[in-house]
Order: sequence, then structure tokens, then C-alpha cells
Amino acid sequence: MPWFFARISAHKFCIYTMKLITFKQNNTEDNNTEDNASEDSRYRIGALVSGDQIVDLTSLASSGNLTADELLKCFDLESGFTDKAESAINNSGGLNFPIIHRRTVEIAAPVPRPGKIICIGLNYRNHAIESGMEIPKTPIVFSKFSNCAVGANHPILLPKASSQVDFEAELSFVIGRRAKNVKKENALEYVFGYTNFNDVSARDLQFADGQWQRGKSCETFAPMGEFIATKDEIKDPHNLRIQFRLNGETLQDSTTNELIFKIPELIEFLSQFITLEPGDVIATGTPPGVGFARKPPVFLKDGDLAEVEIEGLGILSNPVRSED
Repeated sequence: MPWFFARISAHKFCIYTMKLITFKQNNTEDNNTEDNASEDSRYRIGALVSGDQIVDLTSLASSGNLTADELLKCFDLESGFTDKAESAINNSGGLNFPIIHRRTVEIAAPVPRPGKIICIGLNYRNHAIESGMEIPKTPIVFSKFSNCAVGANHPILLPKASSQVDFEAELSFVIGRRAKNVKKENALEYVFGYTNFNDVSARDLQFADGQWQRGKSCETFAPMGEFIATKDEIKDPHNLRIQFRLNGETLQDSTTNELIFKIPELIEFLSQFITLEPGDVIATGTPPGVGFARKPPVFLKDGDLAEVEIEGLGILSNPVRSED
């Protein structure tokens, strides 16, 4: 299991399990270098410790900043990144790595540009019922475009073409090994970790099309984070409280033990048809309480604050803004 350290004093650390966080460092001298000429090449990766501090581990993956594509290698369990991080911090006490306060950086999506964002629909029985749909006999699969991903505190943008933008709190997991034709008994070996996810959905576009791609894939419609908790940190992903709050009011409150298809079943099913790759993000579905099923309906509006909280995974908080 990878272990990381939170600073207690200048020379003393205590042990924490890993919460990987992706960020952009503000106001640094190297922001004007060629490596940082592109917005996509400014990512850094670290371990979130003590709630407010980040141990910057980027040097274990690169001599400079990382592109979104280069970051994907950090989520490959075969790349040795987590092993190197464990060894380096254990051997040095963490003193060879910069310690950064989270308030001084811009938090990005944990996986800023996933190769695939795969979502599972109607995977909570009560959500299927409130949606007026039959309980699925096999997983219902759809996708979001990878450039929908945004991190915590980034705004969810309401597109001009929609007046019915909805929320869906979801547990998602990140793939850590190339997976094809995996059996469910071995499926968790292919999981890198877990993170909060909000499956933002333009219901008027979704229902008008008769399929879900456009309504699910508007810009900023895949908020995730703040961090990825490595697999060892979450003892049982199927026994976590999951909540959604809108402006402080709890609208969804359930547990992941209500999932119809558990994570091993999803990996077995998906890997029959799709080669899953490190850094792919799979959202497992939402519990009941979504906006369109309420009477009267509740949709996101400019100025709102949307929060997803899952036990052990912190809070994913995003302001809501008009696209204008």
C-alpha cells in the first residue's frame, strides 16, 4: 500500500494513505517556459495531506510539468509511479519534495483529460423507479466526451440551449490497468482508486434526442474530484454514504450498497466490449432525488452551489454559472 506523509513540523511527518490530487501551480517562475506555453502542459500531481497541504510528487513522473496525456501514466499501476512515490517518501521522510498549501494552487480534475468517461445509467433501483424506467437487467452504458471534465471549484456552465440542467451525484472509479475480458472475481485488481463525480445532464436535450450523448456532454458536464483516493484507502466502495446538496440543501442521500451492478460486475461487463485503459473514469450511476423527478422539478440555475459528498472522498463543490 502506498503511504504518504503530512508535515507536523519541519522534520517530523505522520503517515497517511494516498489521496492523489492534480493541480496547476500559480505564479511560479516556470510558467513562462516553453513547457508551460500550452494550458494543457501545466499540470502537476501530488498527495493531499493534512487537509490543506500537498506533497508535490511531479518530479517522480517528469523533470517538468505534465500534459494531460502524460498524467495518464501516473494512473497506470504498471508504471511504478506509486511504488516510486512510496519508496522516495519513506527513504527521505518527504523532505526532498516541495510542500504546497492547497490555497495557493488551482485544483484540476484528478484526471484532466480521461481517455474515456464511461457512465452507467439507472444503476440505483429507486432512481430507475423515479425516472419511470424498468429496472435494468444489464448495465445501461453511455459516455461523456473527455473534454467535459472539470475539477472542484470550477464552474458548471449552463448552456444557452438548455433550461433544464440537472445534477447527479455519483461514485466513480479510475482504471489502473489495461483491462480486456476481465472476470469479476479479479476485477478490483484493475481499479486505481475512487473519486466523486457529478453527472450533470441537460434533461431537455437528453429527452428530445431519445439518446443521451448531447444532453450529457455539454462543456463542464463532468465535474470530478477533488482527489482520487487510492483503492487501499476505501475498504468497501459498496458501503459509502453518497449525498448531493444544492445551496446547502440535501437533495440526494443514499448509500452505494444500493447499486444494482457493483464495480466488479461493471468491469467484467464493460471489458467484454471495450478495452479499459489507465486513467479511464467510470461513473457508477446516481441514487434517487435528481431534479427532474421532483415535484416541482429542480434544475440548476446561475448562482447555485452544487456539492457531491461521498464518505471517504471529501466534497466536490462547483459553482453554477450561465454560459454568458
